[in-house]
Amino acid sequence: MRVWLAHHLDATRRALRKLAAAPINTLLFLLAIGVALALPAVGQMLLANASHLTDSTPSAPQISVFMTHGAETRAVAEVEGRLRKHAGVKQLRFLPKDETLTRLKKNPDLRDVINALPGNPFPDAFIVTPGDGSHAAMEGLAIEFRQWPKVEHVQLDSDWVRRLDALLKLGRTAVMLLAALLGCGLVAISFSIIRMQILTHRAEIEVSQLLGATEGYIRRPFLYYGVLLGSGGGFVAWLLVGAVALWLQGPLSELAHLYDLTFELQTLNLRDSALLLGLSATLGWCGAMVSLRQQLGKFR
Repeated sequence: MRVWLAHHLDATRRALRKLAAAPINTLLFLLAIGVALALPAVGQMLLANASHLTDSTPSAPQISVFMTHGAETRAVAEVEGRLRKHAGVKQLRFLPKDETLTRLKKNPDLRDVINALPGNPFPDAFIVTPGDGSHAAMEGLAIEFRQWPKVEHVQLDSDWVRRLDALLKLGRTAVMLLAALLGCGLVAISFSIIRMQILTHRAEIEVSQLLGATEGYIRRPFLYYGVLLGSGGGFVAWLLVGAVALWLQGPLSELAHLYDLTFELQTLNLRDSALLLGLSATLGWCGAMVSLRQQLGKFR
């Protein structure tokens, strides 16, 4: 066990010396890998925050039924009775127009505008929670409610959530495709870098082979070189994602405030950070392995 650990520590030291021997090239390689990995990582961060925003909204789908402006009390009561007896309605909440006006007057941004109006511009409304939350069932109820007398407008309040969910699914697919393409690019970068290292140390490798060095002894420093290069690029990507999150925090907070939302952009969590670093190290190792299999076979 000690011998095995000593071999791997020695290979790690040799890989670090190779990285330190050309600091400018190493920094450029790490930056290129970091930018490539940061693109899907930023996409994943934004999608995770959008999913969190969706999860924080009420999950129960609802239908808003608005009466015509100036509808008589008798007509409103008739619609309320039909809604309460309807088999597809699970819960019902009535919003009188006077209550709506009072609530909006409490908003300092709207108080002056509402006070300047000659009367109450808001209609009576009902908030309906259907028993069947499927989109087809809700659409059927909406079509039926629209045909009732004195009903001005019927709105499916959960439509925007469904649209956002569809956009999130599309975004996740796009991020996965981008990650796959850039992952292949990272393997290609590692392949080229390790190939240059092998060609640079060709004489050293040939001498080691003549002296009886095992294939594992020769390959090990280059494999660690690829792992260190990949993990270093992953760390650069992690820093870039944090910088992007910090940069976007202010504008997104202002946008959320305009919609009366409390939103704070979260950077990559511990699981996603570990996945980013582990995946980058694995891709660096894969690129080094492919390069070693191709190049070392030419020295035999």
